[in-house]
Amino acid sequence: MKKIKIIGAGLAGSEAALQLADKGWKVDLYEMRPEVQTPVHQTGDFAELVCSNSLKSTLLTTASGLLKEEMKILGCKLLSIAESCYVPAGSALAIDRELFARKVTKIISEHQNIEIFREEVTELGNDITIVASGPLTSEKLTENLIEIIGDEHLYFFDAIAPIISADCLNMDLIYRKTRYDKGEPDYLNCPFSKEEYEKFVYSLNSAQKHEAREFESKFFKNVNFRFYENCTPIEELARRGKDTLRYGVMRPVGLEEPGTDKRPYAVIQLRAENKDRTAYNLVGCQTMLKYGEQKKIFKQIPGLQNAEFLRFGSIHRNTYLNSPGILNEDLSLKKKDNIFLAGQLSGVEGYVESILSGMLVSKNVMRPAGSQPSSVKLVELLPETTISGQLWRHLITENKNFQPMNANFGLLPSLEDKIKDKRLRKEKLAERAIKDLVVSVQKCCK
Repeated sequence: MKKIKIIGAGLAGSEAALQLADKGWKVDLYEMRPEVQTPVHQTGDFAELVCSNSLKSTLLTTASGLLKEEMKILGCKLLSIAESCYVPAGSALAIDRELFARKVTKIISEHQNIEIFREEVTELGNDITIVASGPLTSEKLTENLIEIIGDEHLYFFDAIAPIISADCLNMDLIYRKTRYDKGEPDYLNCPFSKEEYEKFVYSLNSAQKHEAREFESKFFKNVNFRFYENCTPIEELARRGKDTLRYGVMRPVGLEEPGTDKRPYAVIQLRAENKDRTAYNLVGCQTMLKYGEQKKIFKQIPGLQNAEFLRFGSIHRNTYLNSPGILNEDLSLKKKDNIFLAGQLSGVEGYVESILSGMLVSKNVMRPAGSQPSSVKLVELLPETTISGQLWRHLITENKNFQPMNANFGLLPSLEDKIKDKRLRKEKLAERAIKDLVVSVQKCCK
């Protein structure tokens, strides 16, 4: 039986473990939680979602929706589990994150080909290994990685949004509606007047926030704050200009109050955290504000004056590597090719993208001598016209200004025929991607 070691049981590591175990590999899965916790995880369960409970849109006219469809064609394991934990959120795949993590943990724990080790790995040996330890990779393992690859690594910080209790919501002010009435009205909307909005922005601009030194250890000195654009703290967005929020995360377009044509000046949406809708996430409100400031400022949101915080927003370190400079085509390290990288550590951004990387790495691992004859190179399997193919190419293509990447239509080559209508163009891009991927999969599996 072929054997592999996987470090990290997050989304990428869990996907890779299930892919390989189902193909007959003996998997030793190492997860340091709960023995060694991170600053943001709450449990020791596998595939625990931290920042949000949304896996984004399922619509094929969105890059995230197209990526999910491609992953289903490729045989993704975690997406079907996620769908079984669905929480109503319009056209988005939002899930009960606790239920999802418990299900993934149970499935992996009961798999006959997977053995679980609850301990921290601090050194990479000569075994075939997938490092999927995530953006909060422990200092000791990071140090060992640096010894192998040199100093081609970067650090940045990330933020998560608060979660509040449903019991505290003032439904006289809040209304239920999905943007443009697409799908079920699963989001709660907190409408702002111009005066309320300007007061909110002023409070964000003048509030106290956590400083870098509060999150640095001796190992991470002189680190500057950098953020994924999609996770930029709300107070940082507010500092870009007084209207930045209402043209961005607080955009009211398509959220007119039910029964009227009245459009609020700005809106903050709340998304259910679980199936029972007892907790809600403040969409777009990821923050690095001090807890006392969060209490004071977020209670200014109309309908949240009595907000009960189940989890405050927070700032935490995320780590990713300069993948194009250190990875081979199969996502193994150039300087130690028995080591493969997966997940956010490798430079993908987002939940679904992390699952994808775990799946792609597992396909690469199965290619060495003795693997199934049907194993193929990713370049043969993933057409350039697919989101999955372009995300993989992003990780291995030389780029002096490499940054983590999430699914977006800008990755795809243009259509032969120019189409001005954006929606129609996206539909055609999605049709082409699915068609090309199906043909590729059928060809590669002959």
